[in-house]
Amino acid sequence: MRKFLVVLDDSRECLNAMRFATMRAEHTGGGVQVLSVIPPEEFNHWIGVSDIMREEARERIVAHYEVFARWMRDKHGVDPELVIREGEPVAEILAQIQEDREIGVLVLGAGTGKKGPGPLVTQMSKSSGNLPVPMTVVPGGLSKEQLEAIT
Repeated sequence: MRKFLVVLDDSRECLNAMRFATMRAEHTGGGVQVLSVIPPEEFNHWIGVSDIMREEARERIVAHYEVFARWMRDKHGVDPELVIREGEPVAEILAQIQEDREIGVLVLGAGTGKKGPGPLVTQMSKSSGNLPVPMTVVPGGLSKEQLEAIT
C-alpha cells in the first residue's frame, strides 16, 4: 500500500497537510503515516531533566495525533500510523522515507506568513531533486472546500 507521509508539528499549516494526505489516501486506497520529530535536547548533561522533557514531548505528540487520527478514521475511513523519531527534522524525515519503502509521497504544509513557507518546506525543497519520493507542498491558505476539490 502506498503511504502518504505527513509531518505533525505545531504549525497552523500542518492542518492542511493532514487534510490533503488523508483525502488523497481515502481516494486512492492508500495509507497515512504521521511523523513527528522531537529535536535534540540542548542540555544533554541533565539526563534526568532531559528524560522527563522527552517523555512530556511524546505525550503531547500522542495527544495531538489522536485528534487527527480520530478525524481520519471517523470522517474518511483512514487508519493512520504514528511514528515518533528524535533528531534533526530533515534528517529524520529522510531516514523515515528510506526505512519505509511503502512511503510514496511526502506531504508538507506551507505557511502563509511573511517569513515564507516555513523552515521545513524551505530545507526540504533544497534537497527535493534528490528525494526518493515526490514531495507535495500544500498551501496553508487553502480552504477545506478547495482541498476537497483538488483531492
